[in-house]
Amino acid sequence: MFDLHQNERRLLRALRTPEKIQNFLDTLPINFENKGETCLSPRRVLRERTAHCMEGAMLAALALRLQGHRPLVMDLRVTDADYDHVVALFTKSGHWGAISKTNHGTLRYRDPVYRSLRELALSYFHEYTVSDGRKVLRSYSRPVDLSQFDSLGWMTDEDDVFYIPHHIDDVQHYALVSRAQIAILRRADAMERRIGAELEWKNGKGERR
Repeated sequence: MFDLHQNERRLLRALRTPEKIQNFLDTLPINFENKGETCLSPRRVLRERTAHCMEGAMLAALALRLQGHRPLVMDLRVTDADYDHVVALFTKSGHWGAISKTNHGTLRYRDPVYRSLRELALSYFHEYTVSDGRKVLRSYSRPVDLSQFDSLGWMTDEDDVFYIPHHIDDVQHYALVSRAQIAILRRADAMERRIGAELEWKNGKGERR
């Protein structure tokens, strides 16, 4: 199925719930891209046992697909002060949740309690800050179904699959805040900034990937 090897299918099918998928992602060290920018396919993530947010979202989407979900991801777009973040989407009882690979104590898993994608995206707003406390989340994308890339072999490609983040960057995004609201945003306080700066995997880098 999907050109996956038997051991790949066995591993991913054992991740029978979004919670188990998230728990597996949490065991993978962050891909700091020390040898240059990457966009590893799920096969390469499983083999190399490392992932940044885009790579983790694709792997989660594939694992969800094997459990009968559509392989959906969503982009959270921010100002130039930080990096965008991508999450895998799932639904349960008509509500949205998200699986997330991040190196920070924020921007993580979301339980399926959100009635809309806007609600889900807004749940990340307060904690999406940079080192000086500015809140930088501005918009979210429509869901992107990764099955549209099946003919390109995104699940098992041995080359980087940069065409996926390029496509996600180009799809329609919806604003979360107005200019008037941005003008009155309070910066995160000192305690919030300390918590936000905590890293799970240490490598001398603080990228939110």
